[in-house]
Amino acid sequence: MAIVSLRDLNKIFTDPKTHHEVYAVHNLNLEIHDGEFLVLVGPSGCGKTTALRMIAGLEDISSGEIHIGERIVNDVLARDRDIAMVFQNYALYPHMSVYQNMAFGLKLRELPSFWKRLTQWKQSREIMADIDNRVRAAAKQLDLEHLLNRKPSQLSGGQRQRVALGRAVVRQPSVFLMDEPLSNLDAKLRVQTRAELVGLHRRLGVTTIYVTHDQVEAMTMGQRIAVMRDGELQQCDTPSAIYSNPVNMFVAGFIGMPSMNFLRGVLTNDNGQLSVDIGVTKVLLPAEKFANAAAYAGKEVVFGIRPEDVHAAAMIPPSASPHLTRATMTVDVIEPMGGQNVLFLKSGEIDITASVNAVTRPEMGDQLEIAIDCGAAHLFDAETEKVI
Repeated sequence: MAIVSLRDLNKIFTDPKTHHEVYAVHNLNLEIHDGEFLVLVGPSGCGKTTALRMIAGLEDISSGEIHIGERIVNDVLARDRDIAMVFQNYALYPHMSVYQNMAFGLKLRELPSFWKRLTQWKQSREIMADIDNRVRAAAKQLDLEHLLNRKPSQLSGGQRQRVALGRAVVRQPSVFLMDEPLSNLDAKLRVQTRAELVGLHRRLGVTTIYVTHDQVEAMTMGQRIAVMRDGELQQCDTPSAIYSNPVNMFVAGFIGMPSMNFLRGVLTNDNGQLSVDIGVTKVLLPAEKFANAAAYAGKEVVFGIRPEDVHAAAMIPPSASPHLTRATMTVDVIEPMGGQNVLFLKSGEIDITASVNAVTRPEMGDQLEIAIDCGAAHLFDAETEKVI
């Protein structure tokens, strides 16, 4: 296990059309704790995979430092960084069995010493016995024991993914690097494999950096999440902290499904009572939560509210928040999600998404009274998009 530190890390490409320099990763500072499972998440092109490849040694860095454990590895070859990488496309050898795929990397690493000791039969047997033990132990952990003699073409997608994981596990590295390893799996298998990966990390305790564009994967797997945008780190914290306290509109909108509602309006201060007219109603802001917002009186702000904090007024329980603001909107689209219904509501040019209990079953075109829980709301600067 090892601490991984990224210090002022940059990757610059030259655009072939404009010949301008473009930052794929810009001043990335991040420390992944010993034994931590950290998820790098963000939309396509945000720089997360480039950052992972620089850590792996598969991509040259433009400037900055990468520390793995006690050493700077900027100029260390990929094979000597004591890392193991799991790719999106599995990268299995089709002509080899599962056993051979898992053992191949170990044999390759031991090859020089193996040939030197070829005349010393006892020592060479010890090397091969150690490789065999490690492969079979990893196969047991990943439920691959009954598949060791099969070729990749005889396996399902989920089984091939476990073989790719097994090939990394047998190396017993200091760091695991995983580049969207579940993206080729179907929805049900992704959920199952997510749980397996979390369980595997808990058993092995190896520092793991996991890249994904799927915020559900990030929220359910990461001990901490690092959210990236346009090559820059936006926020790094626990899933619950990022969900509850996003630092800007990008993080607030990217984390959470369905996405947070953003409604623009001018903040007013009426004898200490702060409010924002969001078009369908004037929402009253709890003074204890938005004390810092008074300085924005008379300015345009963005009112953010998550769909699960927009309730059907008829279903409000007695224990509901005291900070509810009501409005009436038209049901435009309904998405049944089993235990929840996602409602897309309209009123003129204003759109609001609500996630309500499936007991609430309006028809499209119905007028629905909603209650917005302002105690759970967020407020953002309309210019900088930073949280207020």
